[in-house]
Amino acid sequence: MDEVIDERVGAVALLRINRPAARNALNSVVIAKLGAHLLRLEGDRGVRCIVITGDATAFSAGADLKEMANVPATEMARRGPSAIWRALDQLGTPVIAAVNGYALGGGCELAMGCDIIIAGEGARFGLPEIRSGILPGGGGTQRMVRALGKYKAMLLLLTGDMLSAGEADAQGLVSQVVADDCVVPAAMALAARIAQMAPLAVHQIKEAVRHGQDAALPTALSLERNANYLLFASDDRREGMRAFAEKRPPVFTGT
Repeated sequence: MDEVIDERVGAVALLRINRPAARNALNSVVIAKLGAHLLRLEGDRGVRCIVITGDATAFSAGADLKEMANVPATEMARRGPSAIWRALDQLGTPVIAAVNGYALGGGCELAMGCDIIIAGEGARFGLPEIRSGILPGGGGTQRMVRALGKYKAMLLLLTGDMLSAGEADAQGLVSQVVADDCVVPAAMALAARIAQMAPLAVHQIKEAVRHGQDAALPTALSLERNANYLLFASDDRREGMRAFAEKRPPVFTGT
């Protein structure tokens, strides 16, 4: 069985985590394969957006605790950040999480590491690591605070409680909530829309948000301006403005 299935629809790549018997828990094989797929797709100019999903029961119920139970602290420190987090930190290609069912622990962190989260009405989000005597080690303590604010985040981090899709939407953790059977189609349709945009502009927007969100405002504004200066030198900027003047859809090439 292939633990990560790679499907392609035009300029959109769909990655499915495929461990249904374990609620798509992130073991070392899934982590390595998903990280490798993401880095490979980043180097493919034909891919302009990526969607990550699981199945109808679970996006991912988290790290594989059975596998982790006997890993010594020194080995955890030696490994450092997993392949998934290293890959997501490098990607200029936008990534959408299509979440059905449980997105817990590492699964919730994986969703939060994406750029957009489309959730089904039955989705559940949470960071239950405290119940196992550890903390969310894939960015959960940092990304949850940035998404919800300190006080809402601490309530989840210190109790391990879950949020429903509606609660996650109301608190700003997800981008959109749709019917459960529409999650992947909605994510793929959105990815197809993004794939039609100018690739260089998409990448520069990601970079400006990634590096600017925690910087002082003058620094962040400088990053934004410099990115825009770069885009003004692109063929896609000329095509986009010419298409607007000619009242036709632009054809972007990524140059």
